[in-house]
Amino acid sequence: MTINIGVIGLGNMGSAHCNWLTDHPEFKLVAVADELAVRLQQFESLPSIRCFDSGSALIKRGGCDAVLIATPHLSHVKLARLALKVGLHVLVEKPIASDIADAEKLLAEPKATGQQLALMFNQRTNPAYQHIRSIITDQRYGRVRRMNWVITDWFRAESYYSSGQWRATWRGEGGGALLNQAPHQLDLLCWLFGRPQSVFADAGFGRWHDIGVEDEVTAILTFASGTTGVFVTSTGEAPGVNRLEIVFESATLVYDTKLKNIEIAELEIPLGEAIKHNKAFQKPRAGLKELSFSDQGGQHQEVLDNFADAIQTGAPLIAPGEAGLDSLMLANALILSGATKKMVTLPISSQRYRRFLRAKMREEPTGQRVIETRVTDLSGSFS
Repeated sequence: MTINIGVIGLGNMGSAHCNWLTDHPEFKLVAVADELAVRLQQFESLPSIRCFDSGSALIKRGGCDAVLIATPHLSHVKLARLALKVGLHVLVEKPIASDIADAEKLLAEPKATGQQLALMFNQRTNPAYQHIRSIITDQRYGRVRRMNWVITDWFRAESYYSSGQWRATWRGEGGGALLNQAPHQLDLLCWLFGRPQSVFADAGFGRWHDIGVEDEVTAILTFASGTTGVFVTSTGEAPGVNRLEIVFESATLVYDTKLKNIEIAELEIPLGEAIKHNKAFQKPRAGLKELSFSDQGGQHQEVLDNFADAIQTGAPLIAPGEAGLDSLMLANALILSGATKKMVTLPISSQRYRRFLRAKMREEPTGQRVIETRVTDLSGSFS
């Protein structure tokens, strides 16, 4: 069965998805939508693809079985809810929404039997993260004592932020790096370790760029299990790193995406025993194990494959809609903590955060930035 699909939003990611869908064996791209006419021009000469100037028009008249939503974040929920109401399958680009109140509305939307709501969390397909998750789940090295994630290879120049009026604004995105660049790592963090119980964040709102939202965050995390962690992200550093360190009871694991390997220092005896029984300065001996992960997995294409399988056979989704709530709540909590300079306990009140976000939107200057509508090269974007 061929699945007729429409893409809503033809910016950077939407255009990339159109390219991937054009050659996909299970999907047929039959409709596209964007409010900017210039982005529709490349499709207007193709008789097999219908063009619309709004997502709602495509949903109602596009002749689709499914839609992929790749619009600015604040429109995700409205479009996804409309698509679900008319019986379409829905795949939403990250994040699911800009605030948890909106996400909760989407997740409360009734779905027919077999109707799919999926999220584009493509980093879950990376074999390295899958391997790390299996180590944690199996408790191969005991419990996780501490995690540290530094993800600073998101460098963005000022021209990036002026490439769309919605970018890096409270009204357009609902936040900055935590809503645009880091959702993948926040999703993986919750997927690997569970949602933190509390956060304390230093957030730089326009620290390195002429924007009002966060472009750098350093946060301390605590988990119900007793695990502690640090999360750092920035769009103002270069070359930057993407490095995850996990300290277990019996090992320390380091995954560096640039080196494409996992190093595990396996302890001869668990830390708890060494602390109790070793001599004063006697560190437990460790053996080094190195695993290569040059293959990054199927990424976006694998999520598309999985979305098709879920529609056709009911296969489990890599990232169902519900998976987006924890990471979004974490992003909201980090922003709130950074703005108030106070520790925030999770779960946070969706209405409290909505009041905060609306206040930020009201306070935001309305001055115009230089706007470029062309699709830019994405080769340096994925981490």
